[in-house]
Amino acid sequence: MDTVALAVTDGMLHFELSVAYEIFGSAPDAVTTPWYRLSVCGPAPVRVGRFLLEPDHGLDRLRYADTVIVPGWADVDVDPPADLVDAVRAAHEAGARVASLCTGAFVLAAAGLLDGRRATTHWAHTDLLTVRHPRVSVDPDVLYVDNDSVLTSAGKAAALDLCLHLVRLDHGSSIANTVARRLVVPPHRDGGQAQFVTTPLPARTDHPLAALFPWVLERLDHPLSVEDLARQARMSSRNLGRHFRSVAGTTPLRWLLTQRIRRAQELLETTDDTVDAIASATGMGTAATLRRHFNRAVGVPPDSYRRTFRSPAGRL
Repeated sequence: MDTVALAVTDGMLHFELSVAYEIFGSAPDAVTTPWYRLSVCGPAPVRVGRFLLEPDHGLDRLRYADTVIVPGWADVDVDPPADLVDAVRAAHEAGARVASLCTGAFVLAAAGLLDGRRATTHWAHTDLLTVRHPRVSVDPDVLYVDNDSVLTSAGKAAALDLCLHLVRLDHGSSIANTVARRLVVPPHRDGGQAQFVTTPLPARTDHPLAALFPWVLERLDHPLSVEDLARQARMSSRNLGRHFRSVAGTTPLRWLLTQRIRRAQELLETTDDTVDAIASATGMGTAATLRRHFNRAVGVPPDSYRRTFRSPAGRL
């Protein structure tokens, strides 16, 4: 897998492209083994954000690469160019390993490479990828998916995770760790992109639950039930459930659990409270209960989350 080609065209995201170029473009000083031969393939010149890029070769050269990297596609509401889609498909048919970064998954999906496969993309666009390409099994909770010859990453910084994964596959963990140290990033991150997804309240303020939401958020340390919420909203439990599905897109209990997890995330980021104290403050009761729900929802234990996201203001 010594030749790597970046597939570029107008409308690519420069961050993901730069990540791939940085990792595959030059070996760290400590690495003495042969490194990748990197080329940039695309119609010339290519507009990438506010930058103008001069590719080394046309898209037809993708089929000669061992690995093809497709960076993020900026406008997911617009179909990617047919020549890019055809070139990526041809490269895979010729035996190339094809990897997409962030929304580059839409290019792979358009080429049919994700049909019948599990894949991911930026969490903000997983629903759209599912609707537009129903034959793709979209997983919104992981940082990347490895299907051997077809790989996809979640959004933005997850491009680093996937690129380091490719280095690990090709050169081993020691070399991947060396590359990660040069980039000043962890060589492997636990969990998935669920830990980076915020859970805002519905924007509308004229719905029947508008007064209930802030009331609940002020009482997350209480053992609230669906009946408690229904009583406060002055409606039956069945009517409450109907309104919750309409406004929040979920059930009352699931919404309540999400708010408890979100509050736990805030406390882990900004305080030195113990996990037991946070469990009490979020209505979880015990540290074991908090750990179980937190790990299931976020993908990592509370302690790991705190080490990753701890803000300076929260440190003593």
